[in-house]
This record gives sequence, structure tokens and C-alpha cells, in this order.
Amino acid sequence: MSPTWTGAAPDPVVIGPLGWLRVVLRGGALILLIAVCLVLLLLLRLIERPLFGMKRPITPHIVQFVCRNALRILGMGYTAHGQPIHGPGAVVANHSSWLDIFTLNARKRIYFVSKSEVAGWPGIGVLARATGTLFIDRDRRQARAQTRAFVERLSAGHKLLFFPEGTSTDGLRILPFKSTLFGAFFAAPLRETLHIQPVSVIYHAPPGEPARFYGWWGDMEFGGHLLKTLAAPRHGAVEVVYHQPLKVSDFADRKALAAHAEALVRAGLEAYLPEAMQARDGD
Repeated sequence: MSPTWTGAAPDPVVIGPLGWLRVVLRGGALILLIAVCLVLLLLLRLIERPLFGMKRPITPHIVQFVCRNALRILGMGYTAHGQPIHGPGAVVANHSSWLDIFTLNARKRIYFVSKSEVAGWPGIGVLARATGTLFIDRDRRQARAQTRAFVERLSAGHKLLFFPEGTSTDGLRILPFKSTLFGAFFAAPLRETLHIQPVSVIYHAPPGEPARFYGWWGDMEFGGHLLKTLAAPRHGAVEVVYHQPLKVSDFADRKALAAHAEALVRAGLEAYLPEAMQARDGD
């Protein structure tokens, strides 16, 4: 997440005895789910890779299974509006939390685009590599290499997803979309056929909790936010809004495409989360 959106100071994390019991129960269930399915995924990749190469007709279903059941273990409600994109395309969404990984994978098989540093993160890096994450250097000098990687993966039928805000927020706002990665979609092999689907991810806090409960931003520690999420007595819900896909060739350049996608994602957030409108008006 670079640069980092700082915003207001995060709420302190306070966990009582019953909260720690929920951490153990939910955390243990999540670890077991992920560990068993990761072993199964890696074993299947030994067969899948030589037979299908970059295409993954089997293992993404395991990732979806994990993500759907992770939300169930947490007790989070899940609602989707609209239809995920079919055919060649990419997805862009707002970024509020590490929970976005589960939320966005739960309904549609996608492959995240992430900064290269994530590949080296303990635990998370292993999971990201195993699930087919595309790692890139966020450096304009690497634009050609990024375009080649995008073309290769999209040509293999992968649905690539990235967060154009470049960082996560409190979930109550949309930051300006950075247009750099949109430039890859204007490459000759992609421009005339590719569609981009904007997606709004809306988190509803548990009863009695601040509206930004699920947001993960600034200098917040992953561990602390994870514990707070696992310890919650009750959970809220998440809604995912799939907007109409945008044909790349209908736009003059990457900046126009990024601006239109941003407007749709922002409209979706404000339509389903009144607190988002209040946050915008208060800025």
C-alpha cells in the first residue's frame, strides 16, 4: 500500500476474555481451512501446470471455496449486485481492507495484481504466489514489462484485478484512481477487445461499531486489525456491486478510462453506504 492514506487515527483495539475465545475458535477454523486447501491446491497444480500451462481450470475453484467459507467463519453477510464480467477482461475496485481478498474472490475467479514486495512477505507471500497473483514493480520505467505481463495473462483468460487507489482506506471514501496501470490495456493486442469492469466494495459495520470498523489504513498493524476482526461478537456484512463493463476502445486514453471507472465505483459506494456521502461532505 504505497503511498499510505493516513486519514483519522484508528480506533484502539480492546479485546476481552470472550473476544480472545472467539479469536481462538475463528482463527483456528480459518487456519485449518486455508492450510488444508493450500496443500490440495499445490498438489493439483503439479498436474494442472504441465497439462494447461498458465491456464488454471481447476485450482481457482479451491480459492473461491476458501474465500466463501472464510466469510462464513467470520459470520459476515455477503450480497452481490450485478453480473461479473464474462470473456476477456480486467477488474478494478476500491480498496478498504485485507478482507477485500476474500470478498472479491468469493463470487468470481480473479487474479490480483500486487506490488512486488508482497511476494516476500511471510505467509501472505506464499499464499499470493500459490493463487497466481501477478507481481509488478510500480515504476514507470517498468511500463513495457508490465504491459507484456498483462497481455500474457489476459490472453490466457485470466481476470486481473487491481486497486487503482494505490492504498487502502477506511471504507467510507474513494481516493483518486491512479491511471498508470490502465495504460497497459491500450496496448495493440488488447485495446479493441478488452473490457474493464469497475466494482464497488461496501462494508457495513457490526451493530454498535463505527462505520469504518472494517477499514485498514495508514500505519495500522495487520495483526491488530486481524485480531479485532476475529474477536468481534457479531459481524456486519459486505456488498459487492458489479458495474457495467467498459470497453477500452471507447476511451481516448488511460486517464479518461480511469476517471470514468472511478466515478462508477464512487457512485456505487455512496448509493449503498450513506456514511460514505457524509464522509465526502465532511472532507
